[in-house]
Amino acid sequence: MRTSVVNNLKVLSLIISSVIEIGDTVSVHGTLKALAVQREKELFFGNEGNFSTFRTFTEPIMIPPIPEEMPFIRRDLRPNIYVNNIHILGMSSSSVLQIGNAQDIKMEARVKHIRQLLPLGNRGNCS
Repeated sequence: MRTSVVNNLKVLSLIISSVIEIGDTVSVHGTLKALAVQREKELFFGNEGNFSTFRTFTEPIMIPPIPEEMPFIRRDLRPNIYVNNIHILGMSSSSVLQIGNAQDIKMEARVKHIRQLLPLGNRGNCS
């Protein structure tokens, strides 16, 4: 185990299942499911928003297998992790900033954007 020392961390925006972890952690599991419907005319049918109707949310995410064990020898020559400055404009959609050791990090983001536009002849009648 090591100590993480961060002099200056500035994050302007951190949203939607994102994680900042300073120090060691055993596991970080983040997830996100997002469904965004954008219409030119304000209209809601009442039965929208069911993730199971979209393959984007139901298909398994394929994680390639690691073909073999990779033996290694770990030597932490210094007991601390030193970071001077980090400046992040934004983190979103199940992202992670890890300063330190992590045994297991699993992040998943699935986003489906639907844009429904009016036919060209009807675009002036959006009110």
